[in-house]
Amino acid sequence: MSEQFLAEPAFAEPIVFVDLETTGGSTSEHRITEVGVVEVGPAGVTRWSSLVDPQQPIPSFIQQLTGITNAMVRGAPTFDAIAPELFARLNGKLFVAHNASFDRGFLRGEFRRAGISFDPDVLCTVRLSRALFPSEKRHGLDALVERHSLVPSDRHRALADADLIWQFWQRLHGLVPLDVLRAHIERTTRRYRLAGNITEDLLDTAPAGCGVYAFYGDDDLPLYVGRSVRVRQRLRAHLTGERRSSKDIRLAQQVRRVEWRATGGELGAMLTEAQWIAALRPGHNRAPRVAKSDPIDAPWPFVGPVVFEEREQASEACAFHVVDRWCYIGHAPSLEQATELHTSRLDSSGFELSTYRILQSHLARGLRMTPLTVVNAEPVVGVA
Repeated sequence: MSEQFLAEPAFAEPIVFVDLETTGGSTSEHRITEVGVVEVGPAGVTRWSSLVDPQQPIPSFIQQLTGITNAMVRGAPTFDAIAPELFARLNGKLFVAHNASFDRGFLRGEFRRAGISFDPDVLCTVRLSRALFPSEKRHGLDALVERHSLVPSDRHRALADADLIWQFWQRLHGLVPLDVLRAHIERTTRRYRLAGNITEDLLDTAPAGCGVYAFYGDDDLPLYVGRSVRVRQRLRAHLTGERRSSKDIRLAQQVRRVEWRATGGELGAMLTEAQWIAALRPGHNRAPRVAKSDPIDAPWPFVGPVVFEEREQASEACAFHVVDRWCYIGHAPSLEQATELHTSRLDSSGFELSTYRILQSHLARGLRMTPLTVVNAEPVVGVA
């Protein structure tokens, strides 16, 4: 097949097919020894590769596997030296690799150490092969070479393996209807180049455990509020996940900003989520229904504010949640700080229907509330 950019390609933007060789499998401990890039675009196909001095010894078994020896990389440029040119080649293009998380992870780490943020959209050809040929059991590069009659010029060298991925891409255009191929590429591409100021590095700072999050669009318009026991993972699923519904994809395309709050547990997340939805009225959330039988106020069955303790399963950390007159005040890591929290927000207390509904259900199941002002008292089982 010709190496000209296909007249009706499955992906019309420039693409880079990338492969790396490294000193090992850990992005924190090991380093890159070779980079190979096949760039495909309207102007045609270009190839680029470079050995890289990893500034650490290459283990003997990897030297045997790749043929790259310590002597070969001695005197080669360091990654810092090639980083600007390599980034210019990769930036803004679909990043295609076999077991792409490996290659992306190593490059992201190296670029970060060089002071460059690298968050390309990524397509893994292992996952694409599995999606297109589900009856096949093997999807490694050697299996693709055999199954699709690819022609290796070498194996376990960066540019040669990148070229095999490019050959596989070309074969697919003759094996799979174009609309089917495009649909599978869209489903399996992970979108790391997010809108606004949202980056993968930003998502790394989101809570690993329980919390709530809110998406905002143009002009800071609230779009959606959600909760999760794994906020960071849920955000990635929303914004970069592969198995998203068309509704999720449309939402992600509108997002310009995201905020979150750790809540110290699932019940805290439920209470906070309800508060945020009531305050923000995001367009993608259903407005809570208010029945004629719902109270506009309700007697508070305690004397003053109360606190309940919740332990987050993932972190084993405790949170002390403060509630006053059916208003959820928030949570703190200790009773003393919970008291300070209530004191600082005395003017925020007021009946919240959502808090009333949630706590009524949990009180009926034996949620134990303790008067906040008598921290050493025996817990009281609330009765509404």
